Amino acid sequence: MAIVKPFKGIRPGGDFANEVISLPYDVMNRIEAEEMAKDKPNSFLHISRSEIDLPEVENPYDQSIYEKAKENLGKFLADGVLIQEESPAIYIYREIMDGRRQTGIVGCVSVDDYKNNIIKKHEFTRVEKEIDRINHFDVCNANTEPVFLTYRENKKLSSIIEGYVANNKPVYDLIAEDGIAHQLWTVTDEKIIKAIVTLFDEIPTLYIADGHHRTASACKISEKRRAENPGYTGDEEFNFFMAAIFPNTELKIFDYNRVIKDLNGNSKREFIDKVKKAGFKVEEKGEKEYYPEGKHEFSMYIEGKWYSLTAKDEIIPNNIIGKLDVSILQESLLKPILGIDDPRTDNRIDFVGGIRGLKELERRADSDMCLGIVVYPVSIDDLLEVSDNDLIMPPKSTWFEPKLGSGLFVHKL
Repeated sequence: MAIVKPFKGIRPGGDFANEVISLPYDVMNRIEAEEMAKDKPNSFLHISRSEIDLPEVENPYDQSIYEKAKENLGKFLADGVLIQEESPAIYIYREIMDGRRQTGIVGCVSVDDYKNNIIKKHEFTRVEKEIDRINHFDVCNANTEPVFLTYRENKKLSSIIEGYVANNKPVYDLIAEDGIAHQLWTVTDEKIIKAIVTLFDEIPTLYIADGHHRTASACKISEKRRAENPGYTGDEEFNFFMAAIFPNTELKIFDYNRVIKDLNGNSKREFIDKVKKAGFKVEEKGEKEYYPEGKHEFSMYIEGKWYSLTAKDEIIPNNIIGKLDVSILQESLLKPILGIDDPRTDNRIDFVGGIRGLKELERRADSDMCLGIVVYPVSIDDLLEVSDNDLIMPPKSTWFEPKLGSGLFVHKL
């Protein structure tokens, strides 16, 4: 059963929340982070992307970057930009995007639950990205951003959360620069905390929606701290990591699309003929943007025109991973026709989150790439099924929106 516990969160003080909140560290590069934090001395990017306050270094994992993050975190606390709760709390966190709400809780979850597969994953992690967050968390002595988890909805838990929201004012109620609304309630009432914790204890499994590297890094930090403290009891904060946890019924996965550099030596006509022979029904849709209508249909943009590609039954495997559209695309088109064997390492392919829209796909295909392919979104049920069977999705399968706001909560280790 899932362990969820309150913690003495570090969060924006006074009226600083609007100034502090930022997008997560991993949805931008250094140049974008610099621009986002320009003339914003209290942006959390000075902690999550602290390299923006340093001369550019050749090594993106230079120790000076993490030391600067620690320094900035200390300064934010000293100046009252961030404050720490006096008593442990559970936070109720709501995001609103285009009228759609997702409401969950922020608390700490157990490193051992991750090790014991109570917290399930659906992606592989990359060592270099783990090392970055390990160094960041270790030097800052804090989980500076939460992991994004989900669970199968529990009606009793939803009732408690909704009841609290209806009868209490949020400590923050703001709209970030990207138009996403963020509301946060601090729950310190021990009876309500106990009720929430007890109900999570009845939930058998939590699932990583987003934040596989943060989760793996938190686990490595815990192992390091345990080795440094052989007399640890298991109650220390380093045995837990911070998570924002939402019911599966309120989440939305967007499409995660592909843009490809070249046609692997084929002309457009040769390429389309090969796609047809590979088991796809191809229909030209014209110059107007076209989005796939359902599973096993893709839309393709090339040389100013859109096409529908529908996978025929003969190329849809009867297994959990193989039937995913990202797998069908990879195994029946990208690999055999375009020669892209490993999309994680091949520099001929790039990925465009669906939130950026089809215009961005067109722009890329008309500029630095030549071909764009839209993949119908993976469903939440697909993600749960893959995770329940301890399987791994292909790379770049899921894109969740809205992203969690960074800077609204920090967990000190």
